[in-house]
Amino acid sequence: MEQTPVSPNKQLQALIASIPHNPGVYQYFDDQEKVIYVGKAKDLRKRVTSYFNKDHSGKLRVLVKRIHDIKFIVVDSETDALLLENNLIKQLQPRYNVLLKDDKTYPWICIKNEPFPRIFSTRNIIQDGSEYFGPYASGKMMKTLLDLIRHLYTIRSCSLNLSENEIGRKQYKVCLEYHIGNCKGPCEGLQSSTDYSAMIKEIRMIIRGKIQVVLRDMKNQMMEHAENMEFEKAQLIKEKLDLLENYQSKSTIVNATIDNIDVFSIVDEPAVAWVNYLKVVEGAVVQSHSIELKKKLDESPHDLLMLAITEIRLRYGSTSREVIIPFETDVSLPDVQWVIPQRGEKKHLLDLSERNARHFKMETEKKRSLIDPERHQKRILQQLQLDLRMPVLPTVIECFDNSNFQGDYAVAAMVQFKNAKPNKNEYRHYNIKTVEGPNDFASMEEIIERRYSRLLKEEKSLPHLIVIDGGKGQLSAAVNTLDKLGLRGKMTIIGIAKRLEEIYFPGDQIPIYIDKRSESLKIIQFLRDEAHRFGITHHRKKFEKGFVNSELNQIKGIGESTAQKLLLHFKSVKNIGNATLEQLASVIGAAKAKIVMLHFQTTQITNDQSDS
Repeated sequence: MEQTPVSPNKQLQALIASIPHNPGVYQYFDDQEKVIYVGKAKDLRKRVTSYFNKDHSGKLRVLVKRIHDIKFIVVDSETDALLLENNLIKQLQPRYNVLLKDDKTYPWICIKNEPFPRIFSTRNIIQDGSEYFGPYASGKMMKTLLDLIRHLYTIRSCSLNLSENEIGRKQYKVCLEYHIGNCKGPCEGLQSSTDYSAMIKEIRMIIRGKIQVVLRDMKNQMMEHAENMEFEKAQLIKEKLDLLENYQSKSTIVNATIDNIDVFSIVDEPAVAWVNYLKVVEGAVVQSHSIELKKKLDESPHDLLMLAITEIRLRYGSTSREVIIPFETDVSLPDVQWVIPQRGEKKHLLDLSERNARHFKMETEKKRSLIDPERHQKRILQQLQLDLRMPVLPTVIECFDNSNFQGDYAVAAMVQFKNAKPNKNEYRHYNIKTVEGPNDFASMEEIIERRYSRLLKEEKSLPHLIVIDGGKGQLSAAVNTLDKLGLRGKMTIIGIAKRLEEIYFPGDQIPIYIDKRSESLKIIQFLRDEAHRFGITHHRKKFEKGFVNSELNQIKGIGESTAQKLLLHFKSVKNIGNATLEQLASVIGAAKAKIVMLHFQTTQITNDQSDS
């Protein structure tokens, strides 16, 4: 249905006319003076005006109707607008803005803000000046990195307060870790803070992926020890070098020259989107983070991705100049070069990011289904109710399909879904009784009448939605029967045409098209396919039963496969008996054609003799 634009009142018209053509952020308020939406724009007036001079439907139309006041903030650049929009959304959480959800359950590596810092994994970020690296989508990857650090460096594992005063008081004694060589004993003042800080500096570079720098320094140290005849020390560094090079070879996924790059990908669905971020340093992924974005106004993948990029780069303080994304954008950020790779190693990174986004999507949905098994079904049904403009939630849905073989062996099937799942106890087969010849419309009328007259007679509840496998003709036949039964308007009924998956409503010549990615269309297709499968199974059994009882089954030398070929081609046993040898041979070959021809000739002679 065509929608007309929502016209602003005189107060809003005057307000819009005063908005400048500058970059900035706009805020929409409702009649309770509450912010309901925050947006950004290169041109504030042009963007705000578009809400009122374009046709909108659904949630966006509802938003526009609720706008009671508009406020705006002018900024210097599009970048400033992006940052300000991001901050305001997080602060105000407007009803119609995208909702960002993080993968907060993933672990981080922490370098604790304390004398002689400890290094450990954590899932809780504390704002105490400590450094956090991550999150790590793969716990195995993080554990490998921590194990490597412990093998390379003598980092303390105790939680003692190693302030200068406490060490000076001689309160502590070295533990077993010191005696086995895993710690240098800073608790007793056996290791200086300068020496310890040098280790932390190298560890920080390894975590950030700057392995080449550490390798170069280690090689220089090894050569110095060797030149000074300190071969044992040189050997220890050599062993560490081997460990670090081995780790680098396993973590590098592209050429090491690909350095300091951000990669963003998006998996977009009608109600939600998932964005993944990869940080690549010296050819290795050193950081991965995914977020979920819940849509409120059918936002485009482009707008969602730009929102996510702003949030994530701000959060991690990323200054990467090169940013890989999956599609073109007209947004320009200072010191940022957008790259849309089509092939090669950078395309490999983009594909890897998308796989991470899809994995996060699956994991998120899996966790939710375990916590609330009915949540997923309810969400699907709510979307279906919205798409089909139904007055009630379609908890019970029935779908009909009929099939025949050139008018013979006509059957139909009905399947029922309850809470978006097949309810096989209520599946029904129908043998068409009142229709002769191939008449799908009359067959549909018969099965609809038989199904719902019985439910009325037995005083059983009716379904909320009826799906007819077919277009306008099949749907009209079903609706005619519902009219006769007095059920028109008591249930929603639609038809689905297979060619373009059009959805037809009674009396409406123009179909609607549900988004092909929508779960609504998927559940309707599932119903249709299940009804077709159930009906075909019954049809095949009936056809095979007809074959078993047919005359062809009595011919010696003619098997089931050959008989079915004949029936499929000639439609009936009578037509097979009247066929010429050449016609038979074209279907089953000359040898078998002679056997069939001889059988019918013999049968004819026998029948003639009986008649005389």
